[in-house]
Amino acid sequence: MKPFSRDAGIPVLTEVIDSPPAEGISLMTQADAPAAVPAEEYNVEALEAEMLSHWNDEEWNRLERKIRERILTRILGRIDAVLEQQVRDHLADVLQIAVEGLATDIKSGLHQSLEQVVTSAVSQEITRLQKRNN
Repeated sequence: MKPFSRDAGIPVLTEVIDSPPAEGISLMTQADAPAAVPAEEYNVEALEAEMLSHWNDEEWNRLERKIRERILTRILGRIDAVLEQQVRDHLADVLQIAVEGLATDIKSGLHQSLEQVVTSAVSQEITRLQKRNN
């Protein structure tokens, strides 16, 4: 068995994990963390109105165009798959109906052909037997 050889490019566990902090430095606890500002202090409608009041018609048109292009891109990306699946489903139904009709026609044609062949063979045999008896 080959002895274990260490690849210099792969770090060992002690190289990956940071060493614990020095004794003089303490980790911040939840009590030390700054308090989050409650959501009630923000007036969302006022902020939104302030942001939107600075927009001119050109910016609105640009935003509308970007949104329209994004939506159309997403829809066009999905519509191909949806249309293909619908075409497959409908085509499968149409082909199934066509195959059933074709099978019925073939059976009917084979039945008629077989009937004609048997009738012809029987009449030929009767004619042959009658000629033999005469």
